Amino acid sequence: MLEAIRAGHPVSRAEISRRVGISKPTVSVALQALLDAGLVRETIPDTGPKYGALFFEPVPEAAFVLGLDLGPGVLRGALAALDGSIRAQEDVDLGEARIARAVEAAAGLKHRLLQAAGDVAPDLVDICVVGAPGVVADGRIWFAEKIQGLDGFPIVKVFSDALGTPTVVENDVHLAALAEQWRGCAQGVGHFAFLSVGSGCGAALVIDGKLHRGHRGAAGKIEYAVEGGIRSPHDPSVPGLLRLAVQRVTEATQSTSLADLLTPELVNWAAGPADAPVEAPCGPFTLEAIFTAAHAGDQIAQEVMIEAARRLARYVKPIAAVADVELVVLGGDLARGGDLLLDPLREELAKHLPYPPRLEVSTLTQAPVLTGALAAGLEKTLDNVFTKRMRRSS
Repeated sequence: MLEAIRAGHPVSRAEISRRVGISKPTVSVALQALLDAGLVRETIPDTGPKYGALFFEPVPEAAFVLGLDLGPGVLRGALAALDGSIRAQEDVDLGEARIARAVEAAAGLKHRLLQAAGDVAPDLVDICVVGAPGVVADGRIWFAEKIQGLDGFPIVKVFSDALGTPTVVENDVHLAALAEQWRGCAQGVGHFAFLSVGSGCGAALVIDGKLHRGHRGAAGKIEYAVEGGIRSPHDPSVPGLLRLAVQRVTEATQSTSLADLLTPELVNWAAGPADAPVEAPCGPFTLEAIFTAAHAGDQIAQEVMIEAARRLARYVKPIAAVADVELVVLGGDLARGGDLLLDPLREELAKHLPYPPRLEVSTLTQAPVLTGALAAGLEKTLDNVFTKRMRRSS
């Protein structure tokens, strides 16, 4: 019955009876139990006839979810109520990318979020979901070299102890996919893939509406499915494309606006081996500069984007061919290229796949991993809070 109230409210006793298919006296008994448990409350509709009836709605503040996004150098946090509304949000600059600093910062961040949300009692936080780069298995995280000390770290226990809250840890790209399913362009799509391309390349797969984690939680490590992976001649990551762009500009015989942005340090970096330091030297030669030049008709920049699509197709094709997904959502820095990337990628996939998936660029440009953490936490908490409150009130 609680689900029926959550599905549409304010709702009267008579409407609940119609929705659930049980008698009004039975509804009254169940409603009183939900009222006593603090899960629903009486309310007055803003519009429409009332005819003296009582109306009810869920209590969003019956429990809260804490979401954390652990990235290199930054810890993002948000506190959400049961209706999904974010009551407080904050980013913490960690300085160095060290796990010890992140754990230390997490407890203070939780305290500040509770205060900012209106002095929420700590015991109302039902669960914390942490998004982190790597593979989560047996309470530890692996393949997580971006943050010092994270690889092999017992992340679930340490964060649970530090926060005083039951904690679940999930791969960050997996959570970004759940964010798309909850509030992005994959809403209502049962089979889709999410592909994030930034400093690296990661994927997530949703099948029959459920996130597919795989046998060991390593589903989505797409760079291992393509020969050479990142740091190969076919690297679709941002550093790989910057390296390609620099090489194309230095070899170009025609004029290109990108030539004015080259620096000696960048040229030397691009000329190095594929396993050289991943990040390009800082300077004006950026992904955004390539996008701008391509939009302005720069031939070299447009050729780079076409090659980016070819490289990305090598990652999309095995997913689409094996899983037959309806949709592939592109996220990360490269996705900001929009149609510069999507148009040639559609053409490339059409050449090789009998049923090319629909392609979309993520619309969740702000904190997608954090949004996914809240989505995952709410799914668990909506069930947990009913069991806990009803047990407590009985």
